[in-house]
Amino acid sequence: MTENKYEIDLERARLDPGSVFCSPEALRDFRGLTQEQKIDLLRRWAYDASELAVAEEEGMSGGESSQLSRILAVLHALTGGYDVEHSPPTKQKGV
Repeated sequence: MTENKYEIDLERARLDPGSVFCSPEALRDFRGLTQEQKIDLLRRWAYDASELAVAEEEGMSGGESSQLSRILAVLHALTGGYDVEHSPPTKQKGV
């Protein structure tokens, strides 16, 4: 994680939010980001978690549990609702 509690490697977080934040709640509570940045990172994280869930469903387990439901709950709390327009695609092509 990061040494300064208000500074992070934003590029690294954009590529892999889970490598910078230990949980969706930690990202939500991080004071060094704007609300828009938090929402963007959570959407990226949700996409990655969705892809992981599809891989696990197809028997390609990576050993890491998906945090998709927690990510979506935090995203919902920050946005005030589930944003279908920006939701990650699913294997079934829908939400």
